[in-house]
Amino acid sequence: MVSLVLEFIKKELKIEWRNKYALNGILLYLVSTIFICYLSFNVKSNQLNVVTWNALFWIIILFASINAVAKSFIQEKQERLLYYYTIISPQALIFARIMYNALLLILVALLGFFFYSIILGNPVITTWLFLAIILLASVGFSSTLTLISAIASKAGNNQTLMAVLGFPIILPMLLMVIKVSKNAIDGLALSASLDELITLLAINIIVGAVSFLLFPYLWRS
Repeated sequence: MVSLVLEFIKKELKIEWRNKYALNGILLYLVSTIFICYLSFNVKSNQLNVVTWNALFWIIILFASINAVAKSFIQEKQERLLYYYTIISPQALIFARIMYNALLLILVALLGFFFYSIILGNPVITTWLFLAIILLASVGFSSTLTLISAIASKAGNNQTLMAVLGFPIILPMLLMVIKVSKNAIDGLALSASLDELITLLAINIIVGAVSFLLFPYLWRS
């Protein structure tokens, strides 16, 4: 199964490299949105406080994640899905998709943090904790949105359904991520954020396990 997952991730990377328009579109969205925030809040006049900086960053990353992961199953043709059905198990497929999307979202989030820090400043004191939150949030967004994309693909590729199903699941995770990120910005000790970090890790494990168990039933349909 490990070899199948690695081969599938390699295949996705090759496709992404050939069709660079998807990644380029996400990067263009990041840079343009950050620049619009810069113009709107007039950063040179210190109109952007730390709380707003934190909330804006994660809202931008969330929508970039939705755009990046939405194509996982929704844009797949039935012929290609049928081909996957003959060469790979559903567990390996969903795990490979989650891993690939997680790597993609980590890259997008890190690039977003880089551009965001250059254009809007970087008030983060505990940088390593903020980067750890980016890692956990990217994996959580990937596992959740990948499963929801698979469900939406079985409902006629309805992207509206993906948004409706994803909002109640993503919102609590997003609020928790924003809270822990504020602790990293304020430079608080790790003990102040330990409970939230463990909860985020547990959510990632639970969603991954649910995807692993439920996706075979979606796959057979």
